[in-house]
Amino acid sequence: MQRRTLLLLGLAAGASLALAGCGFRLRGLDQPMLASDALALEGADSELARQAARRLVRAGTRIDDQAALVLNLGRETFRERRLSVLDSGPRELEISLEVPFSVQRRDDGAYLLDQQRLEVSERITVNDDQLLAQDDLREATHDRLRDNAVRQLMERLRALDTQ
Repeated sequence: MQRRTLLLLGLAAGASLALAGCGFRLRGLDQPMLASDALALEGADSELARQAARRLVRAGTRIDDQAALVLNLGRETFRERRLSVLDSGPRELEISLEVPFSVQRRDDGAYLLDQQRLEVSERITVNDDQLLAQDDLREATHDRLRDNAVRQLMERLRALDTQ
């Protein structure tokens, strides 16, 4: 029994090494984010806009104020909603982030994506016994929501047809 298990583990390890050694790559991994190699970024100066710019540059898209395509990012809006009914003890909250955006051609002003919205939310539990930790928890949640919103934005830009 142990011999068979050891043999199967050896075959699985060998197969994974063979895939890694043969240059196996995920489709689209090395491709630029857009068909255009440059993009202008306009709108509110926010942490989300800075994260989006960093992620675009990392994906091979140059940020250039004179680019043919313009990504307009609106102001990020955080909303907090109580889900629990009790005023004391642990309370469950839903924090959501909403950011409007559009993609527009510079030469004729036509919108490739018009009046789009990025919407992400997350549930957290806060407790009155840990008042100082609540602010840290909210800030960490805001960071995760921004990261998820930027990920959604990148997926929508990747699917964009720039022709």
